[in-house]
Amino acid sequence: MDVLLSYWSPAALATNGLILLHLLGALAVGLLLGYERSFHGRAAGMRTYGLVCLASAALTVVNAYPAMWFGGMGGSGHGAVPGISDPTRVIQGIVTGIGFLGAGVIMREGLSIRGLSTAASIWATSAIGIVIGLGFYAVAIAAALLTILVMSLLRPIERLLPHRSVMHLTLVFSRDKAPSPEDLRVEARKQGFEVVDWAFHLANGSGLFECQLVLQGKGDPDPMELVRSLGTADSVVGFKLSPSRI
Repeated sequence: MDVLLSYWSPAALATNGLILLHLLGALAVGLLLGYERSFHGRAAGMRTYGLVCLASAALTVVNAYPAMWFGGMGGSGHGAVPGISDPTRVIQGIVTGIGFLGAGVIMREGLSIRGLSTAASIWATSAIGIVIGLGFYAVAIAAALLTILVMSLLRPIERLLPHRSVMHLTLVFSRDKAPSPEDLRVEARKQGFEVVDWAFHLANGSGLFECQLVLQGKGDPDPMELVRSLGTADSVVGFKLSPSRI
């Protein structure tokens, strides 16, 4: 019983409080950096950056209090009890291994990327598990709650904040009916998008002219209006529209 109570001693709670302040600061910085990326329509946004920064801080700051590891029973450093192995080696192995697991859930579909936030949440979960293993239960509970809040609440908040949406549009025209680049730019503006990048391809002998456009719009323009417009255009042989971030 004394061993269990040592995890909730005044000294342990004070240490947990200091670590919690580090986690909150790291989360705030991660969200700020993520918003900058989200505003510019990048795949990794507030949730991804927030979770990565939170997990990194959790794995780093616990190493500042080795004497408080395992409820104050020791670790590597001052106050260590002989015979207890150095857990930092295990932590390094966990972080390395979980990186491969996170990479496995990131999927690329054309120009869209899925799974970044899932990978970040997996890494954050591993960090929380390490913190629990070291005996910082209060910090682990706080980190888990912060992770849940990041994953569940930040998506609607991201959509409410000023941001830009990026779409990738591929258009296929008959060679003799292909519009000029300026006509494409004007049509995109009518639908609330700006053409920020483009590529053109003409296959010899196919008679088809392909345009690949990167469209950027403020907020969340309705892509269905663009789809309806393209679907009724006689010059369009085929098209593909996909978002760059999910």
